[in-house]
Amino acid sequence: MGEGTRAIGTGRGQGSGVGAGVGASDGIRWLAGLRGELDGVLFARGIAPHELARRMGADPAAGTEPISGTEVWDLDIESYRPGDDGDGVVRVGECGGWSFAIEYGDSTGGERLTEIAAGGVEVVHFRPMPEHPPALLDYARDGAVLCGFGLGEERWRWGREPDLLLPELVAAEVLAPGGTAPADRGGPEEGYAAVRERTLGVVERRFGLGLPRAALGELRLPAYAVRGTPGMSR
Repeated sequence: MGEGTRAIGTGRGQGSGVGAGVGASDGIRWLAGLRGELDGVLFARGIAPHELARRMGADPAAGTEPISGTEVWDLDIESYRPGDDGDGVVRVGECGGWSFAIEYGDSTGGERLTEIAAGGVEVVHFRPMPEHPPALLDYARDGAVLCGFGLGEERWRWGREPDLLLPELVAAEVLAPGGTAPADRGGPEEGYAAVRERTLGVVERRFGLGLPRAALGELRLPAYAVRGTPGMSR
């Protein structure tokens, strides 16, 4: 993924070429080890980062100055409000030809998936779900969810084309031939994290996805509110 990483926004973040070349080869397998650092990552091919933020519910003219993955926690994000929406915030950028949105709090990626994928746009959405496993992965295109599954539960698939990734999952020894049972690798039983990493490797290779590890740390990206009333004063 030699195209590098850019932070692109509108409003105060517009045109900020931040972090070019950072983490271009990090892929996404490392996301298997996340434990609450974010609430989801959404990748979209065919739209710019500011348009991705808009389709997720943001005012594209109301982005913050680019902020780090540490500084996002300084925003006033209330993830849960009894009887009302919580706050959802995304930080957006671009890597390897895909726009991405890193989700925090009560974000909108899951419920707006088909809207984001309208007009021929491709979308890959990953949610770690550390408190309520399994982690979830969906692929949508042109306004429809084509396939999805829980990581570690790939034998239960959904979508318009649930077997879209089945050949790759079998080849990677995630699933046995036929796709109705986990693969028997002939060795000690793997831990959940190892299975998740192998499945994310399949998705990484199929779609050419990458997210720099620095995106959760020092890489500065514009942030947008997509739900609720978070404090966005940075």
